[in-house]
Amino acid sequence: MISLDAKATVKVGEFSRDGTSRVPVKALDHDYEPDAKVTPYGMLLPEHDELSIVVNTSKVTSDFIVDTLDDWWIQNKVRFPDVDTLVLLQDNGPENSGRRTQFLHRIVQFADERQTNVRLVYYPPYHSKYNPVERCWGILERHWNGVLLDSIDAVTRFAHSMTWNQKHPVVQLATRVYQAGVRLSKTAMKAVEPRLSRFPKLPWWFIDIHCRPSG
Repeated sequence: MISLDAKATVKVGEFSRDGTSRVPVKALDHDYEPDAKVTPYGMLLPEHDELSIVVNTSKVTSDFIVDTLDDWWIQNKVRFPDVDTLVLLQDNGPENSGRRTQFLHRIVQFADERQTNVRLVYYPPYHSKYNPVERCWGILERHWNGVLLDSIDAVTRFAHSMTWNQKHPVVQLATRVYQAGVRLSKTAMKAVEPRLSRFPKLPWWFIDIHCRPSG
């Protein structure tokens, strides 16, 4: 089981983040244009209290989400040799919902390429706060309040130095540029839909994808 979600976008620059600091900190007295914007994306294993964070310098798109999952699984699959299904806990956001054609297309590809079944489990509107990874963002926000996140390196360092249940997260930086608005045509989606086993009474909220045997 993996809990996934993105934190709110972080403005990089000498901006006040409230809080307190052990050393004097002087922030800008006006909200100037940020030097950059980054979005932390989290993957939490609730059963193991293990958190991974990808600091994304581009848009959080369907392709970014599946690429992040794929990279993580390549690095960690050897640790879970008996796991044949990944259960993904997510909110029903615009880039990863049960209606998002590009996301569903990419998840089907992921399942086949990695020979791993996938179950998509979505939280209903206004209930994403129950997604376990959401609690990690409050810890991170308290951790870096009072400091200046004046560079992408600073964001990455402070994300790594936080602790979740006495463990530091694994933090990576993603600099690939992702294009927003990618979607499948109706014709292309007709080939994907038969691969999706939707729960009859809640078809947009529970979806199983069974990998096709290799070869």
